[in-house]
Amino acid sequence: MTAIPAEANLSDLLNKPKATLARLASSRRILLHRRDAEDLVITTAERAAADSAMVRDTTRLFREMMRQDPMVMTLAVQVLPAVFPWVRHLPEDARKEFAAKWLDVLAAAGELDNGAAVETVVAAWQHTAEIYADPELFAILTRDHDGTDYGPVPPPVIPE
Repeated sequence: MTAIPAEANLSDLLNKPKATLARLASSRRILLHRRDAEDLVITTAERAAADSAMVRDTTRLFREMMRQDPMVMTLAVQVLPAVFPWVRHLPEDARKEFAAKWLDVLAAAGELDNGAAVETVVAAWQHTAEIYADPELFAILTRDHDGTDYGPVPPPVIPE
């Protein structure tokens, strides 16, 4: 069985479902191309559960290693730039904070089988790194303010 997904068009699945799904015998997943929408991935429930368990268990192992030995966190912070190159712009304390937060959210996401929160944390920290990388923007956002209260800020409007 190959790790490279088989590929098919959505119309193949609709017109020849048995033949299309038979490709799962030789591939872990099928990448379904759609014309006007995002592609889909089809796999078996057993394989999806195994993939989720692998991520969850690896995260648990790493968290326990960090809890047992502080040097693991030190090593994690050192290798973060290989995974997230933008962390080079964060100060050392912020790198540690990102690593801890990322791992906590990753563990929670593994338990829920939903990675949306992980994407949010990574995006937020990446934006933080962008601020540190831009000296002009960093200066604007960290300068002293005159203490003037400009009143309440209205809640953001979420476009529909």
